[in-house]
Amino acid sequence: MYVRDARKRDEAWLLDHIEELGLDDATFRSREFVVAVDETTDERAGFGRLRSHPPADPDALELTSLGVSPAWQGQGVGAHVVERLVSTAEDNGFDVVYALIDEPTYLTQFGFEPVDRSALPEPIRDRLATKREGPVPDAIGMRIAVDEFEMPERLRERFKSARPQEEDPEDVEELASDLAEDFGIDTEQATYKYDTGRR
Repeated sequence: MYVRDARKRDEAWLLDHIEELGLDDATFRSREFVVAVDETTDERAGFGRLRSHPPADPDALELTSLGVSPAWQGQGVGAHVVERLVSTAEDNGFDVVYALIDEPTYLTQFGFEPVDRSALPEPIRDRLATKREGPVPDAIGMRIAVDEFEMPERLRERFKSARPQEEDPEDVEELASDLAEDFGIDTEQATYKYDTGRR
């Protein structure tokens, strides 16, 4: 498993998974994303984004759109995406990374700390207001000084042996039924593909 910069060919996958996970895709730019990839299968497992806010505030950098495919969750994939994003911020001369999140426990394990709304850079403060008015009413601002990032050892170990989890056969059957219904197919009375119904 490794984390790399997103490529142009990742765009459709990213947009599909951002939508599937109900994440923010405001001003989508694939070049701002990183993707976690299984090196043996080349399967994409997770992703995240560093969103900049020029010209309003060139120093406001936001970690956002963090997501892990369900089969890869709980294995340190998201942690390594966060690590890569914070490292990228540091490599680009940023001292601080902000995040807007409704479950702060996840990011606090890396050293992120809650920050009062009034202490957020203006564009991030505006995004917080938008999130609170919309899909994430309990969102709070968080920040980390890039040199204070810390990866918990348990997450590093999980990442070393990350493997996709098997899907429950009932879930697969339910998904197939849902997809059939999405295409207007009555799964109870479906006929063969080329059956015209004429006799």
